[in-house]
Amino acid sequence: MRVQFCEQVSSRLNKKIRSFCLLLKKERIKGIVEWVPAYDCVSVYYLPDQLTYHAICEELSTLSSYASRDKVEQRNRIFIPTLYGGEAGSDLDHVAVSNQLTKEEVIENHSGTDYLIYMMGFLPGFPYMGGLSKSICTPRLESPRLHVPAGSVGIAGEQTVIYSLQSPGGANIIGRTPVTLFDSSQENPFLFQAEDKIRFVSITEEEYEAIEQAVKNGSYKVRKEVFHDETKKH
Repeated sequence: MRVQFCEQVSSRLNKKIRSFCLLLKKERIKGIVEWVPAYDCVSVYYLPDQLTYHAICEELSTLSSYASRDKVEQRNRIFIPTLYGGEAGSDLDHVAVSNQLTKEEVIENHSGTDYLIYMMGFLPGFPYMGGLSKSICTPRLESPRLHVPAGSVGIAGEQTVIYSLQSPGGANIIGRTPVTLFDSSQENPFLFQAEDKIRFVSITEEEYEAIEQAVKNGSYKVRKEVFHDETKKH
């Protein structure tokens, strides 16, 4: 069952979706087994032998009417060390020229804000984020690359992305992080989840190599900080 929120994608709509998911978690309706939030909807998986179609429509309609009541949520702001330019970010020059900026201005714009994770998808651990400055928006590549290394940070239109695994991709690659976004050997394999925020931090080649080694030997801890986000009634 897909619950569609007929509003323009925005941080306000995201708060409403988050509130709805919190209610699903709190109410624990018998027969509902999982839900997946997206930009403007929530997909709800249920057991038809325990909950009929009409019954789940009624349950979800009631819950959606209560979404966005005043709530204070605790989320994570996650800092992602990123090496910009060079071999790690071969499209940084292109992004700079396309927007009539210097490479340093692109880096400053990209690393100077928080990005809200609206949803996860495409690849395990791959975040869909909002908040990219219009001053560095750059169209996707006309011909996508067949191999984009894991950890690559890029710009695709009005979005910034991080490739959690090696895969094909059409984003303009401006940098790379040595941090692992998805590790199937861990009990919790995902570094972050929808509703977290990401802040990119520019690092040097030496710092990249040191963090990469620490990640390999298991000693590196990603910097996180807790923030509270208040969902206003509207």
